[in-house]
Amino acid sequence: MIQRIQSLYLLMVLLVSGVLPFFLNLWTDAKGMEVYASNEILYSSLFGISAVLAVVSLFKYKNRKNQFVLNRLNMILNLFLLGFFVYRSLSLSGETGVSEKGIGMLLPIVSIVLLVLANRAIKKDEDLVKSVDRLR
Repeated sequence: MIQRIQSLYLLMVLLVSGVLPFFLNLWTDAKGMEVYASNEILYSSLFGISAVLAVVSLFKYKNRKNQFVLNRLNMILNLFLLGFFVYRSLSLSGETGVSEKGIGMLLPIVSIVLLVLANRAIKKDEDLVKSVDRLR
């Protein structure tokens, strides 16, 4: 299980979605307060669901098709999370002070890239198994 490259990608997704949002700030508001994912229930729950999907997909290594589908669902979830971040950053234009965007807003992009790499490796494994089955 762990010797496959997609398992390493999924472990990195687990780290990026499950751990880093609670240590990296998402943005700094006009008062100078740093906002983390643990401060916002919507963002923390979406990051948590993404981490749980990565773990479930990690342990579905025997069924590559289900693993592929779970990764696609995780990508869609991260796209929604990214959309919420973009909406939040665009709706702040009317505030008196300028807020700063944190590095935490880029975490869904990193997760999506890692999930795409994992799906590419899963597809490669599936193609290898199909080619071996043709030889029998």
